[in-house]
Amino acid sequence: MAKRDKRRGDGFRRDLAKLVRQLVEEGQERDRDSEPIGPLLREHLGGGAGARDLPVYTQELDGWELPNLQLALDEIAGRAGWEVRVVGIGGQARHYGGFGLGLLLTSDHVSVGAMEYVNVPVGPGRTLACVELAVLLLSTPDGAVALLVNRSHEHHEGPPLAVQAASPVEGLAQTFLVDLRERMEARDVYRGQLITVEVSRHGAHRIVFLERPVVAPEDVILPDGALEHIERHVLGPTRHRDALVAQGRHLSRGLLLWGPPGTGKTHTVRYLTGRLEGATTLLLSGASLGMLSAFATLARRLAPSVVVLDDVDLIAQERTYGPFGESATLFELMNQMSGLADDADVAFVLTTNRPDALEPALAARPGRVDLAIQVPLPDSAARRRLLDLYGRGLALELADPDAIVERTEGVTASFVKELLRRAALDVAESGRATVTDADVAAALDELLGETGALTRAFLGVRRPGDPEPAPDPHAWMRGGWTSAG
Repeated sequence: MAKRDKRRGDGFRRDLAKLVRQLVEEGQERDRDSEPIGPLLREHLGGGAGARDLPVYTQELDGWELPNLQLALDEIAGRAGWEVRVVGIGGQARHYGGFGLGLLLTSDHVSVGAMEYVNVPVGPGRTLACVELAVLLLSTPDGAVALLVNRSHEHHEGPPLAVQAASPVEGLAQTFLVDLRERMEARDVYRGQLITVEVSRHGAHRIVFLERPVVAPEDVILPDGALEHIERHVLGPTRHRDALVAQGRHLSRGLLLWGPPGTGKTHTVRYLTGRLEGATTLLLSGASLGMLSAFATLARRLAPSVVVLDDVDLIAQERTYGPFGESATLFELMNQMSGLADDADVAFVLTTNRPDALEPALAARPGRVDLAIQVPLPDSAARRRLLDLYGRGLALELADPDAIVERTEGVTASFVKELLRRAALDVAESGRATVTDADVAAALDELLGETGALTRAFLGVRRPGDPEPAPDPHAWMRGGWTSAG
């Protein structure tokens, strides 16, 4: 048995040695076939030992700038008298410590490889193939430039996106990076778009392009004159920009929509975003409120623009504090709203269920919000309009709508919407088509009954005797763009 075990061991060692030799030979064959990038770079930059010692200049960018970078590079490559060769990088080069253009210039161990692209959204339903990792060898009328584009993967060290440049012509690399930045801003894919931010459970951020909603003014049910006042405050400065600037009036403004949940604050914002065609609109809520600083900077760059912060009271409840003992994000919001130049055509629109959480900070810094509009519970006339609005598309035949209006005193717009949805569902379940007074009354009995207390709370309605809703310590983590507010 010992001899048999020895023969097995010898056979295993022979097979292992054969495998190792095969892997080494294949590696040597790949090395012979692959072209190192180092000599290629040095030759493009004039050759000689001096090419190894050229200074490298870096432009660090946010990851979401990748499509702007790609468009700028495409534009530059098409210039008359310019030639651009794009070279992929092989292997696991980006994982090397200190990986960058300086390493590629001095090392011959990184080889040419396949190009790496990623499809990046550039509009609702549209994407652009962008280079993730590549060397660009540019021949310009002023001399040679070598460029490295490196988009870091999530959790990697270093900036999310970096562009490095080197040139043997003094000052050319720096000038090129400045020109590149200008081209990026001129071709910015976010200009005039409606965008929001999605935050994953791991904290990763992703910009999402949204279609602009279409909401008719008659579908926004507010107290008389409120919608016109809101629209004039947000849209008016953009319409009359030149006249206001000539008169020394500032363009920046702040709007606060406040009131109970479910009364239509976010619905009002949806109407505004539909009317803001041509203006950049940025929607932040929940966990994405933490990106306020970056997106306020973007809003200034892409003006005219509107920054919408939904449920902004949530940031006042954060347990991270600024220098004055208030929420760090709320402190940052106050700074961003006050740091706008007079001619910065930027509006901040805030919605809140808890104006008391914001009032101390806003009162201590006058001028940040210059219009506060209450969105109250709908009165009887508004509830009648809500029945008409949410009854569209239904075969709704009400002999006594006033009876329903009377029974729904104190409810929200969301409640009326759910009321008619339930009535329509019950009618469909019974095999009928027409929704009558009896169907709506039955649905109303269910929603107003003892078993409907929690549902009412979710719809923003509290009746006498309903329990107080428990506070949600994780509410600030929730985000999203909803159709009713």
